Amino acid sequence: MEKHASAIWKGTLKEGGGTLTTQSGALADLPYTHATRFGGKTGANPEELIGAAHAGCYSMFLAALMGGEGITPESIETTSTVSLDPTTEGGPTVKAAHLVTKVKADAPEAKVRDLAEKAKAGCPISKLLKAEITLEVTVG
Repeated sequence: MEKHASAIWKGTLKEGGGTLTTQSGALADLPYTHATRFGGKTGANPEELIGAAHAGCYSMFLAALMGGEGITPESIETTSTVSLDPTTEGGPTVKAAHLVTKVKADAPEAKVRDLAEKAKAGCPISKLLKAEITLEVTVG
């Protein structure tokens, strides 16, 4: 399976801007700028999109692992906070991703926590990131 997305950028880094588009059309010409990435302005930026992909991938992978154990989650709510260090020698670098997940399921808490840790390591987006990945789990 292959999926793609594209970016178009026009102008300089600080004064220019661009758009992001995904193959599915879920994002179409979504604008982004230096200010939305580094300046705290509202709008799209690559790190948020990575966080969304990571949270979604992790939740799906955890659901798959739980299903393999005969556990049907009522819900899995996950946030991935992606940390970008703009001062890294050689250019800005994603240093970490922190997952926070809340799982509602009729299952032993220890089992859910074990599967949550396995999902952190096994999620395809976790494997893609060359960053420290941490996890907080709430069951209930």
